[in-house]
Amino acid sequence: MIARDLRFSVAPMMDWTDRYCRAFHRTLSRHARLYTEMVTTGAVIHGPRDRLLGFDALEHPVAVQLGGSDPADLAHAARIAEDFGYDEVNLNVGCPSDRVQDGRFGACLMREPAVVADCVAAMKAAVSVPVTVKCRIGVDDQDPERALDALADAVVAAGVDGLVVHARKAWLQGLSPKENRDVPPLDYPRVARLKRDHPTLPIAINGGIATLADAVAHLAEVDGVMIGRAAYSDPAILLDVDPVLFGEPAPAADPFAAIAAFEPVLAGMLQEGVRLHAVTRHMLGLFNGRPGARAYRRHLSTFGLQPEAGLATLREAVNRVSRGGQASDPAIPGREGAQDAA
Repeated sequence: MIARDLRFSVAPMMDWTDRYCRAFHRTLSRHARLYTEMVTTGAVIHGPRDRLLGFDALEHPVAVQLGGSDPADLAHAARIAEDFGYDEVNLNVGCPSDRVQDGRFGACLMREPAVVADCVAAMKAAVSVPVTVKCRIGVDDQDPERALDALADAVVAAGVDGLVVHARKAWLQGLSPKENRDVPPLDYPRVARLKRDHPTLPIAINGGIATLADAVAHLAEVDGVMIGRAAYSDPAILLDVDPVLFGEPAPAADPFAAIAAFEPVLAGMLQEGVRLHAVTRHMLGLFNGRPGARAYRRHLSTFGLQPEAGLATLREAVNRVSRGGQASDPAIPGREGAQDAA
């Protein structure tokens, strides 16, 4: 893996970054690296693989995020994911939910860097694609200086190809997953120090980054930026990723052109029996800030749920948006539900 691979990515978010979301996001940026929702090793090995891991070739570059702590199971799951065609295998060492802790994976593994290293080594031996880790700077009462160094040193020795660091601690008791995305303070300088200590290791930063201007500022100190909720709630910012961060034209001139480009992809999904709302729920924020955006969302939220909803429903919603200048628009209700998987 080279640092450019991690230059910009959309975070894995449970219940949100499914294959329909990723296909839509790819319409907005050719270069953003996309991640699946976290999927556990048990689900990959024993569950419905096509449903859990299936994706469209247009999504590349796309990475799978695995949850687990058994090296053999992770190696097995990584091989399966590689066979599906994923460009990267990422290990979740950041999710703080009780369910994840009960399974001994996610953020609680920050306390067990040797285990994480064994997992990385097993996956590296099993696949040829890059193996990366997404982690926190520490958990609970850990000292972030020691905890993050211990984790990084261990996985570097195991051959990890890159790190994505959510720049805040996770509190495993007393805070919900949502609170763990907001309450513990961000410590961006800690991630910058890690990069200075590991100059050849690709390192991306995650947590609280809301704009591409913020991303550009971070790229002065680290190799990449991962944005989660901001990219989901206001996906039009992805239209600026290619020109601003990769020096190439955006795949669509504006959100209206992006919708037009996405229509053939959506038509194929509908033909396969996918319900319109399963896709357009990821598109509600596309026209944020434009006159008519609220009417667009309302139309999709009301009529997009109907069994007969199709492309005409989407076009009717888009027709409610002004093609003129920007105007302030209320924040999208309910978007705070997006959960960063790590």
